[in-house]
This record gives sequence, structure tokens and C-alpha cells, in this order.
Amino acid sequence: MDIKLDPSRDDLPLMANTSHILVKHYVLDLDVDFESQIIDGTLVLFLESGNRSRKKSGSTEEACRSESNEACRFRKPEPCHVPVADTRTSWSQMGYSDFAICGKGERDTSGKDGNHDNQEQTYGISSSKHCCDTGNHGSEDFLLVLDCCDLSVLRVEEVDVAAVPGIEKFTRSPKLTVVSELRNQIVRELVTLPADRWREQLDYYARCSLAPGCGELLFDTDTWSLQIRKTGAQTATAFPHAIRIRPCVYTMGSPINNRALFPCQEPPVAMSTWQATVRAAASFVVLMSGENSAKPTQLREGCSSWHYYVTMPMPASTFTIAVGPWTEVKPETCSPSDLAAERSLSPSEADFRCAGVCGHMEYPCRFQDPSATTQEIIPHRVFAPESLAGACQETLLQLLSPCLSAAHAVLGTHPFSRLDVLIVPANFPSLGMASPHIVFLSQSTLAGGSHLCGTRLCHEIAHAWFGLAIGARDWTEEWLSEGFATHLEDVFWAKAQQLAPHEAQEQQELRASLRWRRLQDESRNSPEQLQVLRPNKEKTGHVSDSGSSVIKHGLNPEKVFMQVHYLKGYFLLRFLARRLGDDTYFSFLRKFVHTFHGQLILSQVIYEYL
Repeated sequence: MDIKLDPSRDDLPLMANTSHILVKHYVLDLDVDFESQIIDGTLVLFLESGNRSRKKSGSTEEACRSESNEACRFRKPEPCHVPVADTRTSWSQMGYSDFAICGKGERDTSGKDGNHDNQEQTYGISSSKHCCDTGNHGSEDFLLVLDCCDLSVLRVEEVDVAAVPGIEKFTRSPKLTVVSELRNQIVRELVTLPADRWREQLDYYARCSLAPGCGELLFDTDTWSLQIRKTGAQTATAFPHAIRIRPCVYTMGSPINNRALFPCQEPPVAMSTWQATVRAAASFVVLMSGENSAKPTQLREGCSSWHYYVTMPMPASTFTIAVGPWTEVKPETCSPSDLAAERSLSPSEADFRCAGVCGHMEYPCRFQDPSATTQEIIPHRVFAPESLAGACQETLLQLLSPCLSAAHAVLGTHPFSRLDVLIVPANFPSLGMASPHIVFLSQSTLAGGSHLCGTRLCHEIAHAWFGLAIGARDWTEEWLSEGFATHLEDVFWAKAQQLAPHEAQEQQELRASLRWRRLQDESRNSPEQLQVLRPNKEKTGHVSDSGSSVIKHGLNPEKVFMQVHYLKGYFLLRFLARRLGDDTYFSFLRKFVHTFHGQLILSQVIYEYL
């Protein structure tokens, strides 16, 4: 299953067999060590078998037809040589996931081939002596395939969730004599709890993650995936529904998304919730894409623990973590606008709350919460290096409330309950990046005055609706996220400045002119195949029978620096707004957001709805 790709032109594989089995929840337990520049810990996955998983899994058979028998075989023990990313400089370029880390000087442990030798004496773990089976049972047993890259895994085991005190409430058939079936039934009941029991669900996820192991599972790794099986489990239904992967050595999120942070299902359709406990030196702050504003708990002298959770199912690529010596920047005084968290619904906002239930899978949704629909300004915090606290106080803190209020005035309900904004280290390679509940901003936005900071902040706030609450079912359709965010940043920023209509139009016309020049320049100087908004054409959104697919041009280094999806998407939406008129266009956007939040879409969904 080890796919060989041409990194100069080709596609990023999504190997997870999501058509057969889905990860519904991740529990991460991590230790961040800045001295060794390593993150290690355990990962517990709670799984649910798919509709097509009751028959024999076709993923392994497909792979065996396309690859040699040797590639499908669980190999004999061999040392693992894992390239470890440079934690100071390797950052996500396009904004799906990042690991922000401020470390001390690095050590170069790479060999002549550029790989870092993941040996026992270097990292404190043994080689992957358990990651193999000398027999070839791939044609008999179900194979769980997770997207995984640049990680060292020592052991995978089934979790004995039946040993958790009080868990018997999740057993519908207590007379089950097959213990493995009982465990799977418990997980099935747990992952399908109704949304109003989310606190209980998170609590039992945490308890189950601490349960003892009840048998090691066979696993193997290749360049892009981690493959796990249990001898005798021939279907996804029979495969263990709670497994623990440990210990892992983590690199950071990168342009290949979170498979370099933890083994996961990367395809967008694999929407899951998560919770994470992260331990780090007491002098560091841990920020994460989580619903709660976590506070540190001191474990011992010099060490603190942070805990975050998410109850809205989202693609694993949106998980983000940032650890560093950040300082929380607080306003000197509270302005009246900061206190205006709620107000009554005005007639002009009547279409913000459309009739009908939500169309997404069940979770505690803000669009069904009357107090959330009228909340103009969500709670927010700002973090930055100590040296930039003053600049944040003067610029960023003054802009957050008006920009959040402007976004609510245009689109209605904020999809997320709170927002952290982090000014990231100077080597961050783009102006900003949005994840659930957290936004990264470049230090350069502070140096550009209120205009640069404000427009970039508005762009990232717009991603809460387009890119996060509403995601692309096929990642090649980046314009569904970036085109909308680019178009909306102008609208939000004009409202945040309280510009008169003619002033707003003049500003937007100037920015449109500058963008048109940029698009022309890019069109003349970049490969034509990288300029297409839907490179998969009629096959956009298609996956294999197992659920695996590729991201077209996902490994092409030129693509990272291109703005074509931002700019072509922006001009398409600008055309529609001018053709329909602002009142009709923004009324359409509000209804579209209310209808499709919490879901994944393709381009044709927008056109059909319009």
C-alpha cells in the first residue's frame, strides 16, 4: 500500500478507508518537551462501522490488486527511520492545521539522506517490534487504514471499555457472551448519545480512554498510512471499536494536514469530535481548537496540564494546537461594545433565524440556541509574545469587537462560542490561519496598522462560516473557503469601520483593482493546471469503494504560494453580488449558512441553492 508519488507534480493521497469505518471521537493525551523538541503520548480512537462494512472489507483486496503481494503483507520487524519535522520552521502554508511552537536551539540528528533516526537511545522508545505479523492474513481480516506520516508508533491495542465502572448503562444486551461484541456495543451506544447528553458523553470518553488494554493489535506503516488489524475480525463490525495507539512521537501539522500530528482519518467526510489533555512546562501556554477557555492545572512543580474538548463534529484537519511562552493581552478597560454580548432580534434580522431544524448530524448547535443567535460579540482572548503585548493592546484588541459584530450583522449566528487570537512566531509563513475557536495571525499584521490587521482579522473570522462550519467535501475546491472569506473580508471590514456606502464602495473598488492585477500576474506566470478551481472536474467529490482518494496537486510545492482559489472565487462572488444586488445576495448567504452549517458541500450545491 506504499504509494509512490512524484512530489514535483502529483497528488496527496487520503488513504483512510472511511467508507467502511469512521472515527467518531479522538482522545489525545500528550506531553510537550521543548528540550528534546518532541511531543509524545497516547491516542484513543472511538470507531463506528459504516453501512458497507458488514461485508468483507474491499480496501485490502483493492490494494492487493494494485500493488504487489509484498506491499500488502504485514512485514517482519525492522528498525523505523522516521523523518522528524523541524519544530521551528515547518508551518502549514494554506491554513488547514498548524502546530505553533517556540523552542530553543535545535539539534540536527539527520543522516545524509535527510531523515532523522528514530532510535531507542535518541527518543526513549524501542523500534517497531510489534508492528508486524509474519503471516499474510490480509485477505481474511478487516484492515483499518488511518492517514499517518512521519510518526513513530510502538504499540496498538484494543481498549477494554467494559471494565469502566458504570459503563453497563450502555449495554442493551447484557446477556452477550462474546466480550468483544459487548465492548463494541458499548462504544456504539456511547458514540450515538443524543446531543443534550454531551457532557456525560465526554466524561465517559475520558474514562474509557483510561481503561486497560485487552490485547495488542497487529499493525504496519508505510509512507502515508497506519494499517491495523485484529486476527479473526473479518468485518468492520467485528473490528474493535475502541483502540489505543501508543506511544507516538509527534511532529507538527503541516501542508499534509494532521496525519503528521496523530494517526487519523484525513478525508473531510470523516467528521469527528475530540478532547485532549496536554502537559507542558508551567512557563508555557497551551492553546487549542476547543470550545472551552482552558486554564492550567498544576501537576507538580514546573509542569501544568491543559484540557480542551469539541462537541461539534469536524474534519480531523481542523484540529490545531499551539504551545509557547504566550502572554494573554487584556484590555485596560471594558468598552460598552464588549458587554453587548446579547440583544433582542431586530426586524431587519428576521431572516437570520430561518424556520426548520438543522440538516447536520446531531450536536449542541448554536443555530438552535435563541441566546446564541442574537450574540453579536462572542467571548474572545488575545495571546502574543510578551514583546508584542503593547502593539496588540493598541491595534488588535480595539478591532476584535467591531469585526465580530460586523460579521454577525452580515451572516447572523456565530457558529462557534468563543475565539482565541494568537500572534504567532515570526517564521509563520502567511498572514493568518483559522481553526475552530482559534485564529493565528502573523506579527506583520500588527506592523501594518489597523487596516492590514483589520482586513486579515475579518478574513479569518469569515472562515468560521465558510471553511469551518461549512466545509468542502473535496479539498480541491478551496475556493469554497478562500473565495468566500476574501469576498466577505471587504464587507465585514467596511461595516467594522462604519463607512458610508460610497466610502465602502470606493475602498472595495480599489481592492478589487489590486486583486485583478495579482490574478493577471499569476495567470501569466503559473502552470495552467494549477489555475483550475475544480481540477477533478466531473469527478470532484468521488472516492474509491474504500473511501480513499487523492488531493489533486496536493504535493506540488508551487501550489502552496498561489492565490488563484482566493482570487477567482472572490471575483465569481463579486459578480454574483453585483448581478443580484446586495440585499438579495446577502439574504441568500444568510439562508445558505443556516441551511448548510455543520455540513460538507461541493460547488454545485451553491449553484443549485442559488
